[in-house]
Amino acid sequence: MLYQIYETQRSFMEPFADFALAASKLYSNPSSPLQKMPLAQRMSAGYDLIYRLGKDYEKPEFGIKTVPVGSVDVAIHERVEVDKPFCELRRFKRFSDDPKTLEKLKAQPVVLIVAPLSGHYATLLRDTVRSMLGDHKVYITDWKNARMVPLSEGEFHLDDYVNYVQEFIRHLQSVYGNCHVISVCQPTVPVLAAVSLMASRGETTPLSMTMMGGPIDARKSPTAVNNLANERSFEWFENNVIYRVPGNFPGAGRRVYPGFLQHAGFVAMNPDRHAVNHYDYFKNLIKGDDNSTEAHRKFYDEYNAVLDMDADYYLETIHTVFQEFKLVNGTWDVRSPEGKLERVRPQDITQGALLTVEGELDDISGAGQTRAAHDLCSGLPGKEQRHLEAKGAGHYGIFSGRRWREEVYPLVRAFILEHQQQQPAKALAPSVPATKRPARAKAV
Repeated sequence: MLYQIYETQRSFMEPFADFALAASKLYSNPSSPLQKMPLAQRMSAGYDLIYRLGKDYEKPEFGIKTVPVGSVDVAIHERVEVDKPFCELRRFKRFSDDPKTLEKLKAQPVVLIVAPLSGHYATLLRDTVRSMLGDHKVYITDWKNARMVPLSEGEFHLDDYVNYVQEFIRHLQSVYGNCHVISVCQPTVPVLAAVSLMASRGETTPLSMTMMGGPIDARKSPTAVNNLANERSFEWFENNVIYRVPGNFPGAGRRVYPGFLQHAGFVAMNPDRHAVNHYDYFKNLIKGDDNSTEAHRKFYDEYNAVLDMDADYYLETIHTVFQEFKLVNGTWDVRSPEGKLERVRPQDITQGALLTVEGELDDISGAGQTRAAHDLCSGLPGKEQRHLEAKGAGHYGIFSGRRWREEVYPLVRAFILEHQQQQPAKALAPSVPATKRPARAKAV
């Protein structure tokens, strides 16, 4: 019932948000008589803020049109490579008519970025993708909003997530021979499970795994997210945050954890910071600080765009990752597409390499949670296990922003290149320091 109430309220607010936008433009338009009134700029700023607080935020676009490769700007074309009921494997295809640039692009490693399915869209990793496109062939998992998936497509479980990842890895292996995998936040757990299962079966595993800010062992340095999962029972989550999609969406009747509830939780973690950000936005509008106001809009266009998660997937993630800790306890069995239960055994991974990345100030995945992957992957040689702690970085700073671009990405790039088997030894970039622990444009 709560979902229906929310949708009714949103529909009711929509014309008011549109009015606020129109009023804001009238008070700021030089040709409008209202612009000459006293306090017109403040009125415009106030209506603009009301509009942004009341509008509906749709899925953003990646919007990456070109990236620099050396001194050449390479054109980017997005396309869906594999379309599954709950996810698209999206490719960022690069075009160039410069022969030398084309040869460079062809020789670069293939990377599968596994985006989180934890509330926001894959576009949250836009900065990650943009950085990597200069040095890699890039694919990303673009998870669909569960309310847009008809009931006829069936349910979506945590096991299905693991199976999707395996399918995408095999797809890239069939095209390129092999690939590298990067998982950010929530998918570190299902990605490690997927690669573990492939190793246990004797399949070829990725050349490298980079795991960033994820809850491999959520018992370590527990955060507010971890504490909530431990303080509430499985039944509490099922009874209090799961609702059925209303009838005005394709997925009508599907049980989901609604995006609007997730967004409320995100804001509740730091309400004072968000209030200050919006007030600063109001003041910057008055001052005419276009750079600051545009930065605010870009951030909140992404932050406020949320998706519904299938209830089975969400509840099983809570139970498996945050309550029973099945991965680190060695008790996790995943059901294959054929219906067979298989035990997840990270110790069976003996090929490839592992890099874990944590932010010093991460308040979502605490210190040591991601690094715990090294203890689990005991079959990998110690020299193939690396760890990076990004000083001064919070959760988002390890995959987006200045620290990502200047500190984290150069090491990730070097790590991937070091383990790209096709690269001749003399062309390898310096490795990441080991820790004690483990005429016509052509496309590529």
